[in-house]
Amino acid sequence: MRQVAIIGAGIVGVSTGLWLQRAGHRVTMIDRAGPGEGASYGNGGVLASCSMVPVTGPGLIRKAPRMLMDPDQPLFLKWGYLPRLMPWLLKYLANANAEDTRRIASAIAGIVTDSLEEHQELARGTAAEHYIVPSDYLYLYSDRSAFEGDAFAWGLRRENGVVWEELEGAAFRAYDRIFTPDIKFAARMGNHGRISDPGKYVKALATEIEEKGGDIITGEVTDIVREGGKVTGVRIGGHTLECDTAVLALGAWSGPLAKSLGLNVPLETERGYHLELFEPSFMPRAPVMVASGKFVATPMEGRLRLAGVVELGGLKAAPSKAPLALLKRHALAAMPGLTWATEKEWMGHRPAPADSIPVIGAVPAVDGAFTAFGHHHIGLTGGPKTGRLLSQVITGQKPNLDLGVYSPARFTT
Repeated sequence: MRQVAIIGAGIVGVSTGLWLQRAGHRVTMIDRAGPGEGASYGNGGVLASCSMVPVTGPGLIRKAPRMLMDPDQPLFLKWGYLPRLMPWLLKYLANANAEDTRRIASAIAGIVTDSLEEHQELARGTAAEHYIVPSDYLYLYSDRSAFEGDAFAWGLRRENGVVWEELEGAAFRAYDRIFTPDIKFAARMGNHGRISDPGKYVKALATEIEEKGGDIITGEVTDIVREGGKVTGVRIGGHTLECDTAVLALGAWSGPLAKSLGLNVPLETERGYHLELFEPSFMPRAPVMVASGKFVATPMEGRLRLAGVVELGGLKAAPSKAPLALLKRHALAAMPGLTWATEKEWMGHRPAPADSIPVIGAVPAVDGAFTAFGHHHIGLTGGPKTGRLLSQVITGQKPNLDLGVYSPARFTT
C-alpha cells in the first residue's frame, strides 16, 4: 500500500485521490483553501466533451491585438504584467497555427471526450452523484455564416469524434425560446452534462475520501522531500508529512514545486470570471456557449452562472470590473428580458501551460513524484479521467491511452 500525498484538492487532485483510495492506497489531500475552491469552484460547470480545441488556433496572432483594443471582446490584459508575461506568451503564440492546433486538440480529446461517463463512474455511490445532470450542450451563432466561420474548429471536433445536430431558425426557436431572435443558428451536441453546483460537488467527493479513511489537511506545501532520489514526504509549514508518493495538482500555483522537481514548465494563469444570477426569471434549457461573446450560460441550483473571458495578468492582481461588466452585457443581449434577484461575482485562475496540454505523469529522476496540472479551461471536464489514468500509472497498471504526449518529461531542465 502506498502512502500518497496529493497536493491540491481541486477536481483533478480529488479525482486522483478517490481512484487511488479505491485501489487500496492511503491518501492524504493537502490544500491551502480546502477542497473544491479555486477554479474547481468557479468554472462554467459544463462537462464539455467537445472542448478539445485550444485558444491558440490559426489567426490568433492577427486577431489578438484587435481583441485587446475592443471592450466588447472577451480578452483582457493587465498591461503592467506584460514584461513578465512575454516569455510565456511567445511560446504560447508559437502554437497558433493549424498543425500545432490539430496536435493539441488530439491530445486534449484523450481526456475530455467521455467526460460525462467518467464523472458518473467517479461519483457513483457517493453523495456527489446527484450533482451530475446529463444534458445537451449548444453553441449559439447569429446565423449559419457565423457558424461556418468557425469551420476549422468544428472540423477538429469532427476529427475527434464529436457529432452535432444543426438547428436553424424555427428549429432552434422550438428548442429554446428564451434567446434573442438575432441568434438564428445552434450546433446541438448530446451526451454532455453539467454540474449543478461545482464547489459542492468537489467537496462531496473529498468527503467520500475522508469517510473512507483518507485525510484532508488545510495547509500549504512548501517542498517535496526526497532522499536518494525518492520521495519521502512533503513539507507543510514547519513539519514533514511522511509519504512515498506525491502528486502535484496545484493548478495555476504548480510552477514553483514543479521547478523544485526539475521541471521548467512555462505556466501562466488564465484569469477567468463568472457572474451568478440568483433567482433568474428564466434559464436556458441546457448549457450554451454564445459564440459571439465566448461565454457560457449554465443552469445551476437556484441560479444561472455566466462564465468565460480570458484575462492575462498573473496570480496577484485584484479582479477587474470590465470582464464582469462584459459578461452581463453579453448575457442581456443574448437573453433579452432576463431579470434576477441578486448576483455574485467571482474571479479565479486557470492553469495554462504554453503548449495548452496538461502535464500528467511521472516526474523523471524523482521516484514517487507525479504531476496532474495544466488543464486550462477543461479541468472540470477532464479531471476525472486525468485522475483515473494517473492512478493507473501510479499503481503500475497500463492505461488504455498513450500518456506520452502529457508527460512531464517534455519540461525537464
